Amino acid sequence: MRFIERPFCEVLGTPFSHDLGPGMLSAEAIAHPPVFDRLRSVAIHEGIARDLVHDLKYRDRTDLAPMMAGWMVRAAAQALEDCDMVVAVPLHRTRLFARKFNQSAELARHVARLSGRPFGPLALTRNKRTAQQVGLTANARALNVRGAFNVPEGHSPQVFGRRIVLVDDVFTTGATVSAATRALKRAGAFDVTVLTFARAVSGPI
Repeated sequence: MRFIERPFCEVLGTPFSHDLGPGMLSAEAIAHPPVFDRLRSVAIHEGIARDLVHDLKYRDRTDLAPMMAGWMVRAAAQALEDCDMVVAVPLHRTRLFARKFNQSAELARHVARLSGRPFGPLALTRNKRTAQQVGLTANARALNVRGAFNVPEGHSPQVFGRRIVLVDDVFTTGATVSAATRALKRAGAFDVTVLTFARAVSGPI
């Protein structure tokens, strides 16, 4: 498994081939700053890391979530220490009913437990049923999840002015976590760190 270790971009967490000095940003982060404040991931989405994600998500291996969450806590130690709440990228109720569990919520629940931070399972909802993101282009992914997330009115006080760690299983183009972050920021979140187990990278590292 190819773990993502420093040096990496402080915003996008993209691994660098060599150390460029503290606080360095990738060209992508400078040219296209994300809506979230930073991204942290455990490993490159390939090989064993991809197998773990698929086993959890598609083969009902929820027993893997505590181990995966332990690595995630290590990858985002500072962000978790500073945060007020851990939130998962939610599934739409119809997909949750079909799948029986939300893999991101399983990871987030264990991340919160291991880091001693509150878990907000109802702080973010998915109010729009979307198509599967797999196989879509980056633009199609963004359109697919636009406006899909919402912070329920009764949970706004949990989010307003807070530092949030937003958990998902995989970061690919960032469309899903960006849409979720926009909903959190509309509700007044002060800072959002995206934390995933795996992430895709383009080109050699």
